[in-house]
Amino acid sequence: MNSSHYPSTAPRSQANAPRFSSAHSRAQHASAYAHGNEAAQHYHDIRPSYPAEVLSLIPTRSRVLDVGAGTGKLTAQMVAEGHTVYACDPSRDMTHLCAQVTGVPTWQATAEATASQAGFFDAVTCAQTWHWVDAAQASSELDRIVKPGGRVILVWNSIDVSDPWFHRLTRIMHAGDILKAGFYPTVSEPWTITDELRSTWTQPMAFDDIMALTATRSYWLRANEKIRERVRGNLEWYFFEHSALNRDAIIALPYRTDAFVLTRSS
Repeated sequence: MNSSHYPSTAPRSQANAPRFSSAHSRAQHASAYAHGNEAAQHYHDIRPSYPAEVLSLIPTRSRVLDVGAGTGKLTAQMVAEGHTVYACDPSRDMTHLCAQVTGVPTWQATAEATASQAGFFDAVTCAQTWHWVDAAQASSELDRIVKPGGRVILVWNSIDVSDPWFHRLTRIMHAGDILKAGFYPTVSEPWTITDELRSTWTQPMAFDDIMALTATRSYWLRANEKIRERVRGNLEWYFFEHSALNRDAIIALPYRTDAFVLTRSS
């Protein structure tokens, strides 16, 4: 492999949100996750859960809707904390697996149209979700379904690319160095960001785990087999030739969690 294809000195993202050319483009990227039960199970098995501090942002024993719940990673954590949890996601396969994993009421819906009763929830959570939505429409819909005095929690787990080796890794994975360190998400009235949580942590990963994680990214899910083979080959080159790692080497994959509490501004 030609190492010049992946310059380690490439600039890091300075964006507060991913850039899509249009609403249609955003929807196309998001639709990559509607790829069947096997893909949903794969996503659930390899994607990390959320730090305990994120759960502390939700008031005790709340009635919560997890919007864009995916396979129920955060959903299950909230159930374990004693909350009454509901979940929705645009993907039918994700909602089916979420219901199996968590046992909570789950349905197919979006952040812009949750198919929920007005003023029903104490809180709404959006984990790995807000960058896929129309922020203005979603803000309006969450205003409709969240009780007076309630809150919205937006949260992301992202690979921490402050180390050049891992930044280069994410470029090869097409994992998306899409949100700059210290970013703030776009929200619309009546919501405003009133609290935030920033934390870093690591997850031990072998090469096969990195490959599995790569296969949950929208780039991979939308790619044909030729492109997937190229990504796989580039990862093998980066680990075993460029970095001279053993096949059974374990790396500490660094993560960054960014969470935000939204409350009504009036």
